[in-house]
Amino acid sequence: MSNLNQQENIASLPYSVWPVEALSHLEQQGADALGLTLFELMQRAGEAAFAKIRSLWPDEQHYLILCGHGNNGGDGYIIARLAQSAGLTVTLIACDGSKPLPAEAGQAREAWLAAGGIVHDPAVAWPENVGVIVDALLGTGGNRPPKAPYDALIQKANAHPAPVFAVDVPSGLVAATGTVPGEVIFAAHTLTFIALKPGLLTGKARDVVGTLHFHALSLDPWLNEQPAPISRYDASALSRWLKPRRPTSHKGDHGKLVIIGGDRGTAGAIRMTGEAALRAGAGLVRVLTHKDNVSPLLTARPELMVHELSNQSIDEALEWADVIVIGPGLGQGEWGKNALNKVENSQKPMLWDADALNLLAISPDKRQNRIITPHPGEAARLLNVKTSEIESDRLHSATRLAKRYGGVVVLKGAGTLIASEKGEMAIADVGNAGMASGGMGDVLSGIIGGLLGQKLSPYEAACAGCVAHGAAAEAVSRRYGTRGMLATDLFSELYLFVNPEMLNK
Repeated sequence: MSNLNQQENIASLPYSVWPVEALSHLEQQGADALGLTLFELMQRAGEAAFAKIRSLWPDEQHYLILCGHGNNGGDGYIIARLAQSAGLTVTLIACDGSKPLPAEAGQAREAWLAAGGIVHDPAVAWPENVGVIVDALLGTGGNRPPKAPYDALIQKANAHPAPVFAVDVPSGLVAATGTVPGEVIFAAHTLTFIALKPGLLTGKARDVVGTLHFHALSLDPWLNEQPAPISRYDASALSRWLKPRRPTSHKGDHGKLVIIGGDRGTAGAIRMTGEAALRAGAGLVRVLTHKDNVSPLLTARPELMVHELSNQSIDEALEWADVIVIGPGLGQGEWGKNALNKVENSQKPMLWDADALNLLAISPDKRQNRIITPHPGEAARLLNVKTSEIESDRLHSATRLAKRYGGVVVLKGAGTLIASEKGEMAIADVGNAGMASGGMGDVLSGIIGGLLGQKLSPYEAACAGCVAHGAAAEAVSRRYGTRGMLATDLFSELYLFVNPEMLNK
């Protein structure tokens, strides 16, 4: 058996993501380009999965393999045969279907039977001393709740003390969207093949995928020549956007940013946005806020230029600024509405967040010089749908928002999506559950605004800002964990990620 796992890039996942509907074409075209049959690709998938399982659990001697009635099950049959050949004990349980197995999966099943393997019915009692459960039940095509007997097998696997290894996608997770419509496997590890699928990176994916691994099955040379419609970004991508500064640069080179918001009682929101912009490298930051907030903000962060929000101060700031951020703590009263009315016709790059988005939902408009940063609830208001509809297909929702409102959209959440009206799409594969706390969105707005002032395009600033934000949260969690993380805790780590040359020192 060839050790395909040696070809796996252990350090990182690929930076290209493909929609599920493109996978069969990719698989067939890639196989044709390399002179391979689809069954040979399936064999490679089984070999790669078996090698990965052995590396993860080298001492386990009994595999329980759950095979579905499709090509995912075919991978399971090959894993079973390889495990048995290696002297391991294998119990294989398979689900029958009303139609014959696909040709490649049928060939894999016949090879298992020819090697003396036994296929057990889903109702069979599970043996004792199972060390690893291999989930090869459902593949990338499912988008409905698993039915009997799949649902019962998934429940039983989740309740078992042995770890679960998912082949390609955890059964029950929709590979296209990251949704979980019914029972789903909670995997310890998932090995996906050929291309990353969106549903492994956004939605509910992080709850069920476990540690994600990737294997291209030696199609890398061909795949690398194909332009992927979706990009995956992590901290390693920051150096493409954020270059070291020239030694002679000065504050005027790095953007003049005005931040508008902070009605009475919401000084915290606007302070976090202002400081985040400074920490992201903005040259000068002016804050326009309620008069009650001026002294507290100047005391807390003297590097900010803080002024009372008025018609005159807005006019002066809009003339002065390179970039505008509006929304944190803005409120939806006349004070906030008046400020937004003054700002909305500016042609300068701008970011709208929080209450600016709620006001935008009431009076929608489309413009190309704007980034909007909704969470799912705000996105639902912007599209006049329920939040559940946003979460049922986050990629489609982000695309709809970009088409409806123009510019660039950041749809926040686990696996934040960045989309532009031009059709660009990216997933920020960073962050953690510690970010589920107040103020994180205010900090993100400041980071993106600060980067927008440093000559990044709106799409680049949104991508880089989301990545730096999430990567800083990961760094905080490595020190202190996720529970109790504050939005301002990110400032202690943000330096590393807005100066990515420091990451390699």
